Amino acid sequence: MAPEAAPAGNAWIAGPGGPLRGTLEVPGDKSVSHRAVMLAAIADGTSRITGFLEGADTRATAAILQRLGVRIEAPAPGERIVHGVGVDGLQPPDGTLDCGNAGTAMRLLAGLLAGQRFDSVLVGDASLSRRPMARVVEPLSAMGAHIASEGGHAPLRIAGGRALHGIDYATPVASAQVKSAILLAGLSAAGTTTVREPHPTRDYTERMLRDFGYAVDIAGGGDAVSLRGGGRLRATDVAVPADFSSAAFFLVAASVVPGSALVLRRVGVHPRRTGLLRALEAMGADIQVHPCGDAGGEPVADLVVRHAPLRGIVLPPEWVPDMIDEFPAFCVAAACARGETVVRGAAELRVKESDRIAAMAAGLRRLGIAVDEAPDGVVVHGGRVHAPAGATVDSHGDHRIAMAFAVAAQCAGGPVRIADVANVATSFPGFAGLAGAAGMRLAPA
Repeated sequence: MAPEAAPAGNAWIAGPGGPLRGTLEVPGDKSVSHRAVMLAAIADGTSRITGFLEGADTRATAAILQRLGVRIEAPAPGERIVHGVGVDGLQPPDGTLDCGNAGTAMRLLAGLLAGQRFDSVLVGDASLSRRPMARVVEPLSAMGAHIASEGGHAPLRIAGGRALHGIDYATPVASAQVKSAILLAGLSAAGTTTVREPHPTRDYTERMLRDFGYAVDIAGGGDAVSLRGGGRLRATDVAVPADFSSAAFFLVAASVVPGSALVLRRVGVHPRRTGLLRALEAMGADIQVHPCGDAGGEPVADLVVRHAPLRGIVLPPEWVPDMIDEFPAFCVAAACARGETVVRGAAELRVKESDRIAAMAAGLRRLGIAVDEAPDGVVVHGGRVHAPAGATVDSHGDHRIAMAFAVAAQCAGGPVRIADVANVATSFPGFAGLAGAAGMRLAPA
């Protein structure tokens, strides 16, 4: 049975819940969906995308591409047929381009539009307008682009008609979005564009460019990526894997709720994505990985997870880039574990959809968990999650914070009200219905 829609309104009442059981299929990978529809749009020929995430963020990207003259059909949910216009075929839009809450859309599109012949303006909602954009504006400007921002924030006003040139750029922050923006600009730049990172980040863009027939050179352990401008992309079909970041909430829920046993089908398990899996296993989680091929160039596997007592760990800093989006779910695992869990080297979490360090620390304290906050991480003193009568936590409009506290509430001593949950639709439409079908208690407030 298909999961029901997420609750109407902007708050949930969650937990406490019973064991989670069954076999689940979570939605398609958001990062892969964004990139698939973008690259298909500038490819020569027609591409078919299956498993496309029907979330607000990815739909915003598709809508912008349509505004740029790309014909995109949606014959069925999760499917897109994209009639590519080539790298030089995008058309001037008739107004501003609204990215909504999608940071991936804004940063990658800034790179894609930097070398176009026409002007464009990228805008976003209040949350996105607070997120840092100088990290893409600066390298794109070094390539010859002219982008005006509001103090390093959206809106981004991109002047067209600029001749771009390749650069050799060392990113000060390890960010797959920054790397991808520079590489997309490099497609229309003269010469070679190289991006060097302090730590290798998720390589969706590099892998998918190769799938679309574009030559990409990867040096060392993946921390330097190069391409030459002036090439063409060849249309191809893309099968988007299930999103590990969405599966993360159920991996944690089944690990911490006694009696639980879940199967998560065909989840993307690329090593640059699955830091949380390594972290949970280090905490003593019972998770079996059964490989079952690949989708969209990514390895996929069925994940079987059963309840197991968890223990606190010191998270290796080198794992952080591979689990940056899973931090809220990881904090819930830490709250339910025996002993202390220490996270450092995660300052990037301060500038996501919310300040995720502050938001998780504040919410966990409301649930009776002691948390020591640091500029680049936290120390979570694990124990029994409990909720004082009428406890409320605020997700600050952050979809991953909202879902994380829905999981935490399953282990609470009483119901928890979770405020500001509307943005869950950006990445996981139908989360409430799927969670309820698995055994979680979650209802509109």
